[in-house]
Amino acid sequence: MAVQGVVKTYDPVTGVGVVVLDEDKSEVYLRPGSLQGSIFRMLRQGQRILFDLETEDDNRYVTSIKVGQSGY
Repeated sequence: MAVQGVVKTYDPVTGVGVVVLDEDKSEVYLRPGSLQGSIFRMLRQGQRILFDLETEDDNRYVTSIKVGQSGY
């Protein structure tokens, strides 16, 4: 199921960042390779994205990034 959020931080050099979820304002992580398979090469602060979540070692990570919001 796709989740929506806004990019809080993103470092294009390392590929690491943080996304704030719309549903509960919690933070999930972007890790190197999160954009792999996406049409994007980088993200900008404040950008709204649609994505899937993956849990590993009690941390949640962004996968399968799309732009925009559901319904578009």
